[in-house]
Amino acid sequence: MTWKLFAKKNTPQTDILYAISHFDEKDQRALVHVRLDKQTALLLKQLKIATGIEMQQVIAYSVSELIRQHPEIKTIIMDFLTQLNE
Repeated sequence: MTWKLFAKKNTPQTDILYAISHFDEKDQRALVHVRLDKQTALLLKQLKIATGIEMQQVIAYSVSELIRQHPEIKTIIMDFLTQLNE
């Protein structure tokens, strides 16, 4: 059973689920260990049951979107690296 069985077409809920489920992180090789509070971990487990979307796919999508929506993060990193090289 997947979220598509219950979803109405073109709602904000289906839009975000579609975006996450079609985010392709399979070719990525970097592995990170993520620590989540109990409520978030439980919610992601329940999301997996309700939609079939894996926890690591949600996390990969979320981090990608965070960096895309806040390009200043890249600027902060580049500034720091520049200062190290001076």
